[in-house]
Amino acid sequence: MMRAILLKLSNSHGMARWVTSHKTTRRMSQRFVAGESLDQAVAAARVCNADGMRVSLDLLGESVTNVAEARAARDAYLGIFDRIAQEKLDGNVSMKLTQLGLDLDLELCQGMVEEIAARATSYGNFVRVDMEASAYTQRTIDVVKRVRAKTSSIGVVVQSYLRRTENDVKDLLALGCRLRLCKGAYKEAADVAFPAKADVDANYVSLMKMMLPSGIYHGIATHDPKMIAATEQFVAEHGIGKDKFEFQMLYGIRTDLQKDLVKRGYNLRVYIPYGKDWFPYFMRRLAERPANMMFFAKNLFRS
Repeated sequence: MMRAILLKLSNSHGMARWVTSHKTTRRMSQRFVAGESLDQAVAAARVCNADGMRVSLDLLGESVTNVAEARAARDAYLGIFDRIAQEKLDGNVSMKLTQLGLDLDLELCQGMVEEIAARATSYGNFVRVDMEASAYTQRTIDVVKRVRAKTSSIGVVVQSYLRRTENDVKDLLALGCRLRLCKGAYKEAADVAFPAKADVDANYVSLMKMMLPSGIYHGIATHDPKMIAATEQFVAEHGIGKDKFEFQMLYGIRTDLQKDLVKRGYNLRVYIPYGKDWFPYFMRRLAERPANMMFFAKNLFRS
């Protein structure tokens, strides 16, 4: 119930205005968000790199309302790739298509994605397209497939809570597409997504076992010790080298586990979000784990 409430509130503009203007909640957001500027994200990336971790930088924002906002987001992502190269960071970029005008004009959005992917290619780098709510799944995959026909410097996220994902993974693997596997963080109907956590977890393991033998470099994105253990067991049993895939985790969550995986020789990438539009992302992080909500409540009522 609490998770459903938080996910609903993540779309509330009124709640967003209150939370983002409250100095206590702005301070608490720093647990999950590197800051509001690219400079702050770069500083966080340097720390991760120094600890042996790769990064993926993400300018927070989604569902832009006009073309000017979409173009501004495109320009920002082009600039992120320039900055990664200038700073010699070990990192790539993640982005959402609704931030690039997917709801406004499909052709315009695809053109912007092509520009960003071309910039990634020019630096020998890579851009990952995040997956949003299920209403966007097919359009997101279609855009990625069309852009990938021009460059392999683009990949996409797949979500184990969606019933359709097994077929999507088969389709994308046949194209040689790099994938990031996560569980999913949006509220969905039972006919679209598995409502039971056990089924989401079982599908996660099944999809991981489809992806890792493919010979394509994928990301296994999870903080769940059971999913990590299942992955470790599978790669050990099938002789898949630790350098053939990477674990991925979110900035500010389970840093102890992040460091432990690096210490044990696994590739680890930290997803570093930043930007002024951090409220929806922050609320989804609170919804994922009761411990996050307790952290929020304790600090809010202390202020």
